[in-house]
Amino acid sequence: MVYYLLQTITFQLCFLLVYDVFLKRETFFNWNRAYLLFTTLLSVFLPFIKIESFKKAVPEQFVVALPEVFLGQTNKTIQLDPVIIKGETTEVMSLFSWQYLFYLGMLVALILFVFKLYKVIILIKSNPQIKYGKLSLVRLFNSTNAFSFFNYVFLGEQLSQKEKASILRHEMVHVNQKHTLDLLFFELLRIVFWFNPLVYIYQNKLITLHEFIADSQAVKHQGKKDYYQNLLAQVFQTKRISFINPFYKQSLIKKRIVMLQKSKSNQVYLLKYVILIPVVLAMLFFTSCVTGQNENDASNSITNQIEVLKSLLEEKKGALTQAEKEELLRLIKDVDFSPLENSPWKVSAGVNKVSDSVMVPFSVVEHVPVFPGCESLNTNEEKRKCFSEKISNFVGENFNTDLGKELGLSGRQRINVIFKIDTEGNIGDIRSRAPHTDLEAEAIRVINKLPKMTPGKQKGKLVKVAYSLPIVFAVTDENTDKKG
Repeated sequence: MVYYLLQTITFQLCFLLVYDVFLKRETFFNWNRAYLLFTTLLSVFLPFIKIESFKKAVPEQFVVALPEVFLGQTNKTIQLDPVIIKGETTEVMSLFSWQYLFYLGMLVALILFVFKLYKVIILIKSNPQIKYGKLSLVRLFNSTNAFSFFNYVFLGEQLSQKEKASILRHEMVHVNQKHTLDLLFFELLRIVFWFNPLVYIYQNKLITLHEFIADSQAVKHQGKKDYYQNLLAQVFQTKRISFINPFYKQSLIKKRIVMLQKSKSNQVYLLKYVILIPVVLAMLFFTSCVTGQNENDASNSITNQIEVLKSLLEEKKGALTQAEKEELLRLIKDVDFSPLENSPWKVSAGVNKVSDSVMVPFSVVEHVPVFPGCESLNTNEEKRKCFSEKISNFVGENFNTDLGKELGLSGRQRINVIFKIDTEGNIGDIRSRAPHTDLEAEAIRVINKLPKMTPGKQKGKLVKVAYSLPIVFAVTDENTDKKG
């Protein structure tokens, strides 16, 4: 959920930047209206769209992400959901607190929306109405307010007849183009995404566009000079309701006059909207190639992938084909290829050195590496599952679980390990990263003790495969254990 929300907000920010930089100064008001509505919908649905051809364009599984290994209660691996591990109580409570806050915010936003809707309905029910074609003119006594909601146009009785006529021409545009539906759409988004300021920015930009559209149509039936005077005559205190179309709104009057004075944009500038195509394609590429299989560990998984891909490029510059090089470079072109000795990963001293055969993406390996004891299984899927279980059990049995207490650590410690299985089945190129160097060294020691594997095969040839293994090390408190 969190990963989805972050993607949605990021996409909305990108779309708004494109709008502010390239589009908002143009007089293509209806095009801009369509852009804001379309990109809002896109930002909500894009995270769910996966295009297989994009996904295959990047060899995303050069590193096999193994399931997390949880340590800290006993010397055996805890293959359970993280929320029930000792030492995770605070995190679980925090998670429930955030969920509670999220739904509470939605409830408050819904109540505010219903209250605003109720105020408009009361105005309709408690004031006299006059039919004017398909419009219903609602007379507001002792008022200078002027606004519209669907087919209802609210006019203060203190407005002059000339002002009423000008306002009617303006509000008829809102009614005919169904601008209220646009605003109600954003009201619903504000209920779900109440915490997202970009939704409010989107709605304000759309309200401004609505006024530009209505002004551009209304001024055709009235001189610009008279229309300006009508806007500037006085700043009326209109109803502050976010899903109505107010004729007088102080913050918009200057913008409306400035836009009315602008010359129409040249049709050639419509080509600016083509910018949306590469932007959307880039987002589709991202959503197709990046998965949120574990939202809490997404950033760690990406870091692991980048680190190993960097080492692969450094190690195999001469062995990779041109196509493989181009694919890798497209994936990590912005990564700094620093020497391995400058890497933040702690590297093993070269025990069981990996041979120089070409790395093959795990997603296309015909026969995956096999852990001793899993040889009798038939399918790759069964062998993968058995491999993961054996690795987890092995780490749980061999990791020094007293190390956290000896180092004076507390709470949850995360260790990320990367290793490779070469063409002879040996473990090598082990790297680890953790909050403490002793934890890194311990992880390397344990992985170095792994037994010799049956190597992977591709098209009858032995190949090597890289793995990433996250180890969650929960340091338990002795006093807590005794109390329990």
